[in-house]
Amino acid sequence: MWRPAGVELPRWDLAVTPTVIISSALATRDFQDVHHDRDAAVRRGSRDIFLNILATTGFVQRYVTDWAGPDAVLRGIEIRLGAPCHPGDTLTFTGYAHGDEVAVAGRTATGEHVSGTVRVTS
Repeated sequence: MWRPAGVELPRWDLAVTPTVIISSALATRDFQDVHHDRDAAVRRGSRDIFLNILATTGFVQRYVTDWAGPDAVLRGIEIRLGAPCHPGDTLTFTGYAHGDEVAVAGRTATGEHVSGTVRVTS
């Protein structure tokens, strides 16, 4: 077992700015206009630009590895997206370790943005 069961991870609050959304979309080579062009996002039914799935996945991974330390190895990640995450939102991550698995949730004021499980070894 990598970690003892029943460990609550510290909360992480990420302030989501337009720069966070746009730069993470560009860093993941996601050029879909809904991640950088507010007018295009609104035309498609969103209230603003929003995080892409690769950025969300990266933030989940960062949350777990910041807690687990430099010797941790992520062996798998399964996530499900929920409510979009827009500029001005605070994305709050919480987690709970169950041995080699960490259950993670990321919420904004509008609801759960992401939930999932990360498998960790050292």
